[in-house]
Amino acid sequence: MSTPPPAEAVFRTTLWAAGGNNVGIVVPEDVVLGFGRGKRVPVEVTVDGGYTYRTTIASMGGRYLVSFNAATRAATGRDAGDEVEVRLRVDDAPRTVEVPPALAAALAGDPAATAAWGALSPSRQRAHAESVAGATTDETRARRVGKVLAALA
Repeated sequence: MSTPPPAEAVFRTTLWAAGGNNVGIVVPEDVVLGFGRGKRVPVEVTVDGGYTYRTTIASMGGRYLVSFNAATRAATGRDAGDEVEVRLRVDDAPRTVEVPPALAAALAGDPAATAAWGALSPSRQRAHAESVAGATTDETRARRVGKVLAALA
């Protein structure tokens, strides 16, 4: 009888400056492979026992990385060069994105755009949805919906 792979791992690391404004968490290879799910593992990340977010482990330049974006840095008060405790938990929950009403209405009227939307990764859907949701005027919102539809064409 074999032992199932672990569903979570905890380790300490120093946040890595990936160049420009990019910061990441370098995930040890044995942690990634230990999950037994390949190299792109969906995870829930908890930093220093407090702030938690969802992402996917990526491979870049021979390293396994988890993004540590500007919003995460602001929420945790941590930045490149800081040492942190990281808890990674395999995240099997479905990746869903709340679609703003204006974008949902536009997609409902365009079956091809709806199909293209469904083919996007959750992170790409989220980027488009946040762009539309962040509009403060109807004019800006309509323009952003138009850009999303053009990108889906």
